[in-house]
Amino acid sequence: MARRGSYAKGVAKREEILTSALEVIAREGYGRASVRELAEAVGLSQAGLLHYFGTKEELFAAVLRKRDEADLARSEDETGTRSVFEGFRQTIGRNADVPGLIQLYVRLSAEATDAAHPAHAFFTERTRAFRETVAGDIRRMQAEGTARADVDAEQAAMLLLAAADGLQVQWLTDPTIDMAEHVATLLRLLEPPAAPADA
Repeated sequence: MARRGSYAKGVAKREEILTSALEVIAREGYGRASVRELAEAVGLSQAGLLHYFGTKEELFAAVLRKRDEADLARSEDETGTRSVFEGFRQTIGRNADVPGLIQLYVRLSAEATDAAHPAHAFFTERTRAFRETVAGDIRRMQAEGTARADVDAEQAAMLLLAAADGLQVQWLTDPTIDMAEHVATLLRLLEPPAAPADA
């Protein structure tokens, strides 16, 4: 019984750390949000904080996972549907409000291309899940006639992710870029051509 209570407390503390880290990184930026500052925000030492995650990189990957979960839940609440496209548009639109999290995502995703990196598995799984989910959504839309039938769903899903990742890098360099509008333009390219008007 004591072990179960201890486990529940550990899960709750981990969630508290992730929620606090999301706020601190969004506010301070990835470069200025040190492990020390994150630990102090939840009343732990640096060693105590890393006890819950193992490494700084695993902590940051968990922060991004938590952000993805929050974005998905928010999109479902706002749209009343599990439409990946609508959620994708909304998430990209909100990203400009959290530059620190974009910095974290861009830097960690680049570092995690090394198979030995602690966050490599997170990004590999994230890419696989995104591709699978979005390709499934595109195939459904093709069956409904709301997406171009001549588009390969898997390739389109990868292009959407690549465009979003690339736009985030460009936005960090030039914050005047409207990421949401660029993504909306790309999504419109997947719409079927309008039926020709009767002569």
